[in-house]
Amino acid sequence: MIPDYRGEFTGKRVVITGAAGLIGTWTAEAFHAEGAELLLSDNRPEPVRELADRLGAHAAVADLATGAGVDELIAAIDERWPTADILVNNAGIYPRTPVATTERETVETIFAVNVLAPYQLARHVIATMTATGTQGCIVNLSSGAAKRPTRTGGVYSASKAALEMLTRSLALETGEAGIRVNSVGPGFAPGSEVSELPEEHVAKMRRAIPLGRTSGPGDAPSAILWLCSGAASFVTGTTLDVDGGRTAGDFTPSAGAS
Repeated sequence: MIPDYRGEFTGKRVVITGAAGLIGTWTAEAFHAEGAELLLSDNRPEPVRELADRLGAHAAVADLATGAGVDELIAAIDERWPTADILVNNAGIYPRTPVATTERETVETIFAVNVLAPYQLARHVIATMTATGTQGCIVNLSSGAAKRPTRTGGVYSASKAALEMLTRSLALETGEAGIRVNSVGPGFAPGSEVSELPEEHVAKMRRAIPLGRTSGPGDAPSAILWLCSGAASFVTGTTLDVDGGRTAGDFTPSAGAS
């Protein structure tokens, strides 16, 4: 259940990348329920336009793996508003590929989407926030992989670790302007259209989560909205892991646990 912020987000201008994905959709729905104005971006035209139509939002189709795609999204933001109040860098790619066999082109694509695009978008939004005196918020979507790499996800883990460091650096640079920058590490949420997973893998992941369930619609979005709210006005430069305890450490279920 997402708290009622009693109009705090009404009319707030919110940009969400990767909006057609599972967490992106949940986040868009949460901000919409609180009365925000939304600009939803994704590289998949039909899903993002359908979501935008359903929520009365504006859709921007952009491939953030390319500089041209980032420029197109920046142009869409500028065309719509003098600045955004909130930027949610949610778009990300997570191929399962061992470091030793990953080609340079793949590494460049992963870092382009997961690090360079959030950097470029944040850089632009910080400039427009500063120019307009807007004390806005930026939330980057990280991952538990930034702290717990896997054998087949080393490049992805490195990209998310870099994103968390970028979050901290941006927070130091923007604090005096009243702009807050944080990250959220969402928990495991099966159901992504981008990366379908077999039920055996989902069950295995569920057993590795201390709270015994996977992430749902109210989990990561609640953290994102809280970080962008006045309740978190003294919070910047941090990563809030909303993962049921997955990154707390190694977890072995008790005997007889499902």
